[in-house]
Amino acid sequence: MLGGAVRDHLGANGHATDWMLSIADAAHARATTSYDLVLLDLGLPDGSGLGFLRALRRMNEGVPVIILTAMDQLTTRIDGLNAGADDYLVKPFDLGELLARVSAVSRRYTGNANPLIKIGPLTIDQARRTAAVDGQGLDLTAREWAILDRLAQHPGVVISKAQLEDALFEFGAEVESNAVEVYVSRLRKKLGHHLIHTSRGMGYRLAAS
Repeated sequence: MLGGAVRDHLGANGHATDWMLSIADAAHARATTSYDLVLLDLGLPDGSGLGFLRALRRMNEGVPVIILTAMDQLTTRIDGLNAGADDYLVKPFDLGELLARVSAVSRRYTGNANPLIKIGPLTIDQARRTAAVDGQGLDLTAREWAILDRLAQHPGVVISKAQLEDALFEFGAEVESNAVEVYVSRLRKKLGHHLIHTSRGMGYRLAAS
């Protein structure tokens, strides 16, 4: 029930989320797909989540990891952090707090702990998941936000169409060939056409200033 609630809540807030129920499935998914962040339960049916985390770090996998567990002992928390976890949440937890921690850890990994990004007339608040142009708030759908958030993590850097598709859709979902173009077009209508640039054959980038 908790796994489903986490997946649904993250999805409703613009995160494409794959839910794996075992270490074996998680290892296969990690080997075939690039992820921005891992939420890791410690009590899994085929082993310890700590073992999976240590294996990730031995392979020099730098993906951020937040541990979710019902085990509240101090030693367990210390073991998780020493194994390479970036944050720790003890069940039961509030889904709003989880979303805030996901955003905070993601920002630290992109090298910008400040949740406010300002690019010309555009202001993006990654903590509140809002955007405004010239002070006027924008009404963005979850998938429009997912595109904008991914571009805003690296202003001025070209983000490929495949990377944007990963931000939009869960593993195995059917992806229409023009889905990214559709959402970028909708964003441009709301942001102004000069803020998102197309690099033909490569992807899209958000203006750096």
